Amino acid sequence: MQMLKNKVLLTASLAVFAALLGACGGGGTAVNSTTGAVDPNETAATVNGKPIKMEDVERAVKQQAQGQESKMSPLELAGARLQVLQSLIQQEVMFQKAEKEGTVPSEDEITVEINKQKTQSGKSADQIDREMKESGMTEAALRDSVKKALATQKLVDKITGKIEPPKDSEIEAFYNGNKDAFVKKRGVKLAAIVIDPSNSGEGDATTDEQSAIIKGNEVIKKLQAGQDFASVARESSEDQSRFQGGDLGYISEEEMRQTFPAQLVATLMSPDTQVGKVLTAPMMGKYYILKLQDRSDKDEAVTLESPGVRQQVTDSLVENRKQLLSASYQAIAMNEAKIENFLAKNVVEHPNELSGARPAPAPGTENSNSTANTTSAPAATPSNVNTAAAANTNAAANRSAAANHAPANRPITAANPGSTNATRPAANTSPAR
Repeated sequence: MQMLKNKVLLTASLAVFAALLGACGGGGTAVNSTTGAVDPNETAATVNGKPIKMEDVERAVKQQAQGQESKMSPLELAGARLQVLQSLIQQEVMFQKAEKEGTVPSEDEITVEINKQKTQSGKSADQIDREMKESGMTEAALRDSVKKALATQKLVDKITGKIEPPKDSEIEAFYNGNKDAFVKKRGVKLAAIVIDPSNSGEGDATTDEQSAIIKGNEVIKKLQAGQDFASVARESSEDQSRFQGGDLGYISEEEMRQTFPAQLVATLMSPDTQVGKVLTAPMMGKYYILKLQDRSDKDEAVTLESPGVRQQVTDSLVENRKQLLSASYQAIAMNEAKIENFLAKNVVEHPNELSGARPAPAPGTENSNSTANTTSAPAATPSNVNTAAAANTNAAANRSAAANHAPANRPITAANPGSTNATRPAANTSPAR
C-alpha cells in the first residue's frame, strides 16, 4: 500500500510526462508564440496572493521532460506548463494550510530528509550536482521543495490521526465479502540482484558490458562462498529493490506467464527446482541473479487467522479511510483558496497564438524516436481510493521478467549471460520493494 502522503498530496511531481503532453493549454503573457520561450520572472499564478513564478514552472517541466523539452512544440510546452502549474498550485495550497496548522519542518529536518533522499538515490555527489544543474534546480529550490513536501506529510499525518482501527465485525465483513481476493495462487517468491551495464545512476559501478560481466561473476562467487543473498543484494544490486534485500515479492504463475518466458516459468514451478536455488537471467540489457525464495504448487485459500491477513485487512481499511479524508481535506482547501491562474487566462484570451510545430530535428536524427507523446492521458487525481486491492494477499505489482535463466554456478559471459536464448520482455517494470 502506498501512503497517501506519497501518492496524493505531494503534488510537485504529480504529473507524468504523458499527461503533461496530452493536456491542452497555453502560456503566460510572456510566451513567445514561435519558440514557446517564457520570462522566468513572470507570475504564472497566485495562491491567496502568493505568487508562483514561471521559473518554478519551467524547472518542473524540465525535470518531468528529462531534458527533452527542446523537442516539444510551443503548444505541447504550454500544455505541460499548465499541468505542472496545477500541481504547484495544489502544493502551495496545502503548504499554506500546513503553515496554519504548525506542521512546517525545521531546517534540521529538511537537511536530514535531503541527505536521506540523496543516499537512497544511489548516485554520487557529482552525479547529483550535475543532474541538479541540468534541470535548473538550485540548493535553495531543493530545500524549499523538500520543506513543502515534509510540511504536507506532517499535515496529512495530523489530519488523519483521528482515524480509528476498524472493529472486528468490519474486518470479518470485509473478508467475507472479498473471499476471492484471499487466495494464494500457484507461484513463487523471488529476490534479485540486478547488474546494469549502462550508467543508470542507480548506485551502479558498472558502465559497460565488460564491467557488468566482471561484477556479475564477482557476485556469483560471493553467493557460492555462502554469503547471504539479501546482504549481497543490498551491497551490489543496481536496482531500487536492493533496499529490501532484493525482494521482488510473491508472483503467481499466471502473472509470470504474462511476462516471463515459458521456459523460465517451467523451471521455477518445477518440483525439481529446489527452493533456495539461484539462477541467472538476462533481460532489458541487464543481468538478473534470481533466488527462488518460496513456491506454492497449488492455489491455497487463506483465512483471517492466516499469518498477517487480519493485520493486512486492518491496514487496508485504515489506509483507505486516510486517503478519503486527505482527499476531502485537499478539496475543501482548494475551494477555500483564492487562486488566480494567469497561464490559463492567457489560453482563453489567446487560443490561436501557440504553434503546434515541433522544432526541426538535427541532421541525422530524423529517424529517432519521437520525444513528445501527444496522446491524451489522464492526470493524477486526489481521489484514487481502492477499497479492496490492498487486502489481496496475492496482489503483486508488475515485475521485471528474466528472459533466460541458468544456474548461478555458471559464469556470466557477454555471449551467454544467462544460458539459453535472449528473449526479453518489452519493458522493465520491476518495482522497488
